Amino acid sequence: MDCRGKPGTDESSPMPARLFLSSGDLIADRRYDFARDLQLRGDLAAAADLLQQAVELAPNFASAWFTLGEIRLQLGEREAAVEAFRKARDADPRDRHGAAVRLMRLGAEPVSAMPAGYVQSLFDQYAPRFEDALLNELRYRGPSLLFKAVLEVRSTAQKPAFFKQGIDLGCGTGLGAAAFARNVDRFIGIDLSSGMIEKARVTGLYAELAVTDMATGLEAQPDASADLVIAADAMVYVADLLPVLAQAHRVLAHGGLIAFTTETHSGDGVILGEGLRYAHAAAHVRAAVIDAGLDVALLEEASTRDENHVPVRGLVAVATKP
Repeated sequence: MDCRGKPGTDESSPMPARLFLSSGDLIADRRYDFARDLQLRGDLAAAADLLQQAVELAPNFASAWFTLGEIRLQLGEREAAVEAFRKARDADPRDRHGAAVRLMRLGAEPVSAMPAGYVQSLFDQYAPRFEDALLNELRYRGPSLLFKAVLEVRSTAQKPAFFKQGIDLGCGTGLGAAAFARNVDRFIGIDLSSGMIEKARVTGLYAELAVTDMATGLEAQPDASADLVIAADAMVYVADLLPVLAQAHRVLAHGGLIAFTTETHSGDGVILGEGLRYAHAAAHVRAAVIDAGLDVALLEEASTRDENHVPVRGLVAVATKP
């Protein structure tokens, strides 16, 4: 299928251009284009009618089903939205639109792992303007918070904050490695998005780069081969922290650190927030760290980014391998 950019639904949004997966039927694709124009103009009922025509012409038209789900939700038609999102997910086995994420957010399905195809597609599109959006629009401060937290933990332990080998999980364009560059001799970067990896490669900050998910990337590393693992704003795409933390425990040398940020909430466990990122309760994070065989060295509230000019609740965690 063909992929081409479409404008987002929110002109002020820092997110990437809208994903479009062609149906392979020219008439159906045109119906979709007209429907998107109507949606952006606020004529939701007419847009839904055109999208319904599009999926009748091309029953496996994932982009049309997904957009129809969005519009049904805007119209207050929850059950119809759920049906459309399920059709979108079924039409694209990789679920690059993230229909499963919308279903989780609606409570139609339990919270579980995000589709890898969705995360990869999202950040491949996001890569060209990732740093500008984070730093200038969202006032992103995750790497600097991690760096300060690591310095604090090392100072308390009366140990130097210098590391021979670091692993940057969800490395993106390299902002995390840049924050630690003077304190880490050698960095390995891991990210699911090839677009992000290419941006990271240009920085020259990494000795190695791998396009894969965080747990799988750690699995490829030898035992006790690193003394620092960082994950800045990456755990917000991980529902179950334990597999990543357990692999970090294996890869870290004795006394090594893992430092990461998460979003958080006032309840229990993990939820999928309004921003379609996971939020982990502090007690849940602490339990996962302990279950992975690590010691909690620091766990405190800190916001890594703003949304609509309001700080998003978050946590900074540093754990050590005993």
